[in-house]
Amino acid sequence: MIDSIVGIASKNFGSVVDNNQEIFKSLNEIIPKSGVNIPARNYGALMIFMTVIGYVIGLILLIFLLATVWHPNIFTMIGAILFVPIAVGMSVFLMSYFVPYNQMTTRKTSIDTNLPFAVAHMGSIATSGIPPSAIFKLLADFSEYDALAVEMGKIVRNMDMFGMDPMSSIREVAKRSPSEKLKQILLGFVSTIESGGDLKTYLKIMGEQALFEWRTKRQKYLQQLDTYAEFYTGLLIAAPLFIISLFSVMNMIESNLGGVGILQLMKLSIYILVPALNIGFMLFLHSTQVEM
Repeated sequence: MIDSIVGIASKNFGSVVDNNQEIFKSLNEIIPKSGVNIPARNYGALMIFMTVIGYVIGLILLIFLLATVWHPNIFTMIGAILFVPIAVGMSVFLMSYFVPYNQMTTRKTSIDTNLPFAVAHMGSIATSGIPPSAIFKLLADFSEYDALAVEMGKIVRNMDMFGMDPMSSIREVAKRSPSEKLKQILLGFVSTIESGGDLKTYLKIMGEQALFEWRTKRQKYLQQLDTYAEFYTGLLIAAPLFIISLFSVMNMIESNLGGVGILQLMKLSIYILVPALNIGFMLFLHSTQVEM
């Protein structure tokens, strides 16, 4: 089903992507790193196809609303017909562009989180004297490494299915990795082997360095959480209590403030403002959190 839709999109809009390379240029970098199994050109065509579908659906829904429940004046109607379908189509275009970018970011976070432990694991395996290619086969079977295990599996796939030599396979995966840290470690792995260096020493040093950075990053995050806790206590606990107490006193003196009832302001603060601030704070914490 999906392949058929992609095929239709590519057939009808592939030339549009080819003629507007500047707009879709970033897809050539994002798509291979996102894990989306669609070529960048085909995905760009799919974006245009979904945009057209979004425009048509937006126009149909708008006409339905105009014919049933919404009866504006002629100027508002013309403006809505011109603007609303375009807004829907552009929203679809931007959302479809965001999907591979979001997947690339998610994979990068997962890889960077598991990388310190994976490198230490690689160092432990290397001390047993097994071939370097076997290291990646063992790591690929550890599902606990999540996206990192998938990257290791790609190296194994390139060797077993496509017949690539281990060093070329590692380079290929490093080039397409969303994590710059993993890329540098894999390229260093290749350089160490090709130059005749000690792989055990290299992996030991990189593992210790990665674990040190991991501890430092999390220690810094815990310090930030202390600051956030003080901010939350002052702004979202103490301040609302103070405002409610102030409104209570004001209500006994004068029930209106600038034509607005004090009780209405209290209800607005309790049921809308305070929950909205708490939701905003939780979203902020989620956007700044560090994977443990």
